[in-house]
Amino acid sequence: MHSAPPLYAITDPALLPGERLFSGVAAAIAGGCSWIQYRDKTATAAERQQRAARLNALCQALGASLIINDDVALAQAVGAAGVHLGREDGSLAKARQMLGPHAIIGATCHDSLAFAQQALAAGASYLAFGRFFPSATKPQAGAAPLSLIAQAQALAAPVVVIGGINPQNLPVLKAAGARSFALCEAVFGGAAMLGGEPIEARCRQLLALAQA
Repeated sequence: MHSAPPLYAITDPALLPGERLFSGVAAAIAGGCSWIQYRDKTATAAERQQRAARLNALCQALGASLIINDDVALAQAVGAAGVHLGREDGSLAKARQMLGPHAIIGATCHDSLAFAQQALAAGASYLAFGRFFPSATKPQAGAAPLSLIAQAQALAAPVVVIGGINPQNLPVLKAAGARSFALCEAVFGGAAMLGGEPIEARCRQLLALAQA
């Protein structure tokens, strides 16, 4: 069973265009993000293959794990550490069969403990719950109550919280029992929103809050 790290960074092509994808991810890893999820809904298949392969080499060189969003075949093709699947994004059991026993396989559970149990039975390595706060990345996502975090910790897998997390509200989630935090905008978002700190410095601040 994999343990989930304190910080889990999710890429966004709007925030990391072109070469900034690679420099931004390298900075996030330097700041303490040991899991990186490559999420890109706009690139062509060929672009995604090239970027994922390059990101995987970068993550391996820097001691981090690359997880591919919603594409088991791409994860397999580039030799990524694993895949993250949404509720409608394919079979967790098939992903486990394709990627093998050591792959990191994440499941989006929203606010459903029942789905989380099913995901575990199908071979999920970790369970992602949220959103807990309004999210610019997924504005349509339904809200999850803070009380869910303590309930989810009773499940036999690491729990990752997601959705609108930033330095101001991360301590609220930690107080509710969260130990692993998935972030996108707070790591890679606009400098104006976060006072202009570089990505590595933001991650160090978030890591200190996560480990406080």
